[in-house]
Amino acid sequence: MKKKISVIFGTRPEAIKLAPVILAAKANPHFKCKVCVTAQHREMLDQVLKVFKIKPDVDLNLMRPNQTLAGLTARAIRGIDTYLAQEKPDMIIVQGDTTTVFCAALCAFYHKIPIGHVEAGLRTGNKYSPFPEEANRVLATHLSTLHFAPTQKARQNLLQEGIAPERIFVTGNTVIDALFLARDKIKKKPPAIPQLCKSILQSSQQLVLITGHRRENFGKGFQNICKAVKTLAQRFPETQFVYPVHLNPNVRKPVYSLLGNQENIHLIEPLGYLPFVALMNRSTIILTDSGGVQEEAPSLGKPVLVMRDTTERPEAVDMGTVKLVGTNVNAIIDNAAKLLTDKKAYSVMASAVNPYGDGRATERIVTTFLQFTNSLDHKH
Repeated sequence: MKKKISVIFGTRPEAIKLAPVILAAKANPHFKCKVCVTAQHREMLDQVLKVFKIKPDVDLNLMRPNQTLAGLTARAIRGIDTYLAQEKPDMIIVQGDTTTVFCAALCAFYHKIPIGHVEAGLRTGNKYSPFPEEANRVLATHLSTLHFAPTQKARQNLLQEGIAPERIFVTGNTVIDALFLARDKIKKKPPAIPQLCKSILQSSQQLVLITGHRRENFGKGFQNICKAVKTLAQRFPETQFVYPVHLNPNVRKPVYSLLGNQENIHLIEPLGYLPFVALMNRSTIILTDSGGVQEEAPSLGKPVLVMRDTTERPEAVDMGTVKLVGTNVNAIIDNAAKLLTDKKAYSVMASAVNPYGDGRATERIVTTFLQFTNSLDHKH
């Protein structure tokens, strides 16, 4: 009899990282795989689902304008609780550290349903940074049954928190699997980015890609990021700066007011997954406060400056392909300028090995699911 697996997620990064797992589980004859989305991100989630041709079985559509974390959490718990009561899966799968992850893990725990946590064990050690993600992932860990750690460092974090070693599986990160699937699609059919001139995409000019959306950077953090980008654009007039601006008004307001009228700064709407991978591949360096980009860019040979004070992904920092610069204006300017002018410094970062995997994380996760579900006795 097929085991029922429910994959529950709500944001674009979760969709990207779970897409290879969903596709593999649906293709496996031993599983009946259902997809439930909370739509914590609406438009950006839908873009990714379309790329990978994944149609949710249940869409809770929880997003509200200017939603609070408490309001989202309350709606997510109600919606997921009802879903699990009706669906009665043998196991749920969640990924990462979103509000959806915490709520799904809590509801599954209430229903005594085993939880598989993909990308388990990431830690900064500061519950307010990133906020609320650090608390979400710590709480989800202590409710989960199987822990799919992307790296040995993540495994060590879990062991230090008392997680049984036989429940931890080092798999690599599924984002690399998704990236390789995306790269194959891009090779077959290069995606258009209508908001950018073709000459920018096809030229050999240096291109700095910027992304930013973290709550802890709202306010002064984003003002500093924008000041640094503006100074860099003025100092390097031949370099193109491309910023797909997140939909959150706390991001858009400072970005458009401070960067809106510089000729070589291109503020564009958020991109679908394939165009974004193509833009990462075209870029010279990347300035970001994102987590996923820190994992993807090294596989494309792109140096990353992380505009955060802490990272739960220290492996890339240790390997030298990622550098933490915080939101200090001078630190961003100095480090970016060095990479744009110093070929040796650039080469050191661009040629570092990606510590996040070989593109086979999904295979390892699905194999473990199979072994575990075969041994289920419903006494968890």
